[in-house]
Amino acid sequence: AGATTNSYAGVNDIRKVYPVLDAMLRAGLLLLVHGVVTDPAGDLFDREAVVIGRVMTPLRRDMPALKVVFEHITTKEAAQYVATAGSHTAATITAHHLLYNRNALFMGGLRPHYYCLPVLKREMHRQPLVAAVSSGSDRFFLGTDSAPHAAALKEASVCGAGCFTALSALELYAEAFDAAGALEHFEGFASHHGPAFYGLAANTGTVTLAREPWVVPESVPFGDAQLKPLRGGETLAWRLVG
Repeated sequence: AGATTNSYAGVNDIRKVYPVLDAMLRAGLLLLVHGVVTDPAGDLFDREAVVIGRVMTPLRRDMPALKVVFEHITTKEAAQYVATAGSHTAATITAHHLLYNRNALFMGGLRPHYYCLPVLKREMHRQPLVAAVSSGSDRFFLGTDSAPHAAALKEASVCGAGCFTALSALELYAEAFDAAGALEHFEGFASHHGPAFYGLAANTGTVTLAREPWVVPESVPFGDAQLKPLRGGETLAWRLVG
């Protein structure tokens, strides 16, 4: 509970919901985990690594057949864990965790639009995430975790956690795969690995990305407010053209 925005009524002890998880297993449902601990004594940047030993490993031991998606992983420990945890465990990775390390939060001052949970980590963690998606492994797939907050609330003394990437998500992912020299694995990551793990048919429609510079809008309407997308006002090298 309390691991991310508006989650304070969540689960504090995974064992207390084992009957629910058993029912999910029998119904063929998947468990999607925001994998961090919330112990206030633990360092915020280490909470994902801790949850592997404290929650994920016992859960996999007790319910090996339950399909689990470790959502928006951010650390080398999580990437290594998913790669070796067996065929019933997978993970999503966001574009911003592939592109940025925690330095992005502090470039030229505090940058609230780069603040998300799980928080951006050190470069030693970003690189294994890139390696994981660049490997072509079907255990890793797209999950934007795009989280819009009105600009007035995001640029506040206490702001909500989340990067608004939905406006240019595919373009940001393409940038990450291009930089890694792994564009040949982008389609699988974006379109095939996730449906296959969920046991769903892949979409039959297509989209087209082109290497065509464009400027991300600085803001977009959000009711009576405005949203500021990640990289707003900046030029991206890839563009969704169809």
